[in-house]
Amino acid sequence: MLHHAGPHTSKLVKQVAACCLLLPRFLLTALMLWLLDFQCIRRKVLLSAREQEEETPERDDPPVCVSDSNRMCTVESLRAVWHGQKLDYFKSAHLGCPAPNTEVVPLDGQRLCRLLDFCQAHRPLIVNFGSCT
Repeated sequence: MLHHAGPHTSKLVKQVAACCLLLPRFLLTALMLWLLDFQCIRRKVLLSAREQEEETPERDDPPVCVSDSNRMCTVESLRAVWHGQKLDYFKSAHLGCPAPNTEVVPLDGQRLCRLLDFCQAHRPLIVNFGSCT
């Protein structure tokens, strides 16, 4: 019974550790998004109060438009931030580390090979992610 729980337990421990590491960063991002919303709402309230006192309202440059549809701190944006931070944490390529040897499809498209199969001694390997259209 204990032998079968090994891979699942290690995966669960890795997920829990990632959540513990990402949670402070996520909460800081959520706070920043909330502060951005708060500043916009505060500015809109202050400008509307000033406009009520004055007879000629000033024009905003750019105009302040805050509504429920263009808030920064929403469930969807927080979900996207969490997903992006999790993807960034679990990526296999990191700055200063060796490149991952992923599968690539050569131009002929006949077979799959690995990225480092194209490497030659004493020559840098350059991968061009582009389009010739």
